Amino acid sequence: MLADIVGYTRFMRLHRMNLAHSQDITGRLLEAMVDAVPSLELVEIEGDAVFLYAPQVTADEVAIAASLEFALAMHQAFHTRQQWMIARNMCVCDACRQIERLRVKFVAHVGEVATQAIRTRTKLVGVDVIAAHRMLKNSVPVPEHFLMSESIYEACDPGLRERAVRIDQELEGLGTMKAYFVDLDGIALEPAPTPNPTFAARLGETLGVIGRCSPRVAGIRKLRAPDRAAAEQSTT
Repeated sequence: MLADIVGYTRFMRLHRMNLAHSQDITGRLLEAMVDAVPSLELVEIEGDAVFLYAPQVTADEVAIAASLEFALAMHQAFHTRQQWMIARNMCVCDACRQIERLRVKFVAHVGEVATQAIRTRTKLVGVDVIAAHRMLKNSVPVPEHFLMSESIYEACDPGLRERAVRIDQELEGLGTMKAYFVDLDGIALEPAPTPNPTFAARLGETLGVIGRCSPRVAGIRKLRAPDRAAAEQSTT
């Protein structure tokens, strides 16, 4: 499963402070989504997306059918954290003022993979890994959606299948894939309530963002915009 932040490219700015703050914001949103699905294992953070999987011992029909539940839990965590940051962050840079514009979409697929160990890191490789990543570049007409391959669709609850809309996707180098999407609007879980923060809480959050990003703004750390093509290339 991949969770991809929608609107990230527009969210990024060339100005060093905006870039640093946008990286901090998206990093915390991605972290919230990973924490929401402890039964999935994190493979990699890919710029504006997280790549997770259920290993073979748990990837039975029950786990496959629960893929929408995973997506809904991550969607709820994303928007809960997003609203929490909006309520507290007083920074007026472009990135911090546009947090509310970010959305998230999900892709789910089941297939065969192999593991590849490089030094201390282990990655998943295989055609199905590539297919899942290629599914992110889709023509689904709604920004927040759950896109699933046919293997996921067939294992889903009949009620979900009735909601799903078929959309054939042309995957570069792999041909046409039959896929189905569900609009998350209307079935998404409500974000947890965000209490009105005190001024001290707002100040602490704002100073926290500034403090974490200060080394990047000062140029101590090298800044690099996420390169999805490079991430995708690493799976081939």
